[in-house]
Amino acid sequence: MLFHKRLKELRIEANLSQKQLANAIDVNEISISKWENGKRKPSLKYAIGICNFFHVSLDYILGIDNNKTKSKKSA
Repeated sequence: MLFHKRLKELRIEANLSQKQLANAIDVNEISISKWENGKRKPSLKYAIGICNFFHVSLDYILGIDNNKTKSKKSA
């Protein structure tokens, strides 16, 4: 799983500190640090919150897909 790498990459690209990201998604800075270091994984609630904050798909942040945004499939 690439979650920890992608989270750190997105945070750095957005020029945010761990503290700023933690405040934005309503967690503590220690959680962000542990997630980025691969020591812990966020709950689904926070994973979705991170995706919404960075406007990326859950598949992207989990390493399932390399496209940051969700593709729109025609019905």
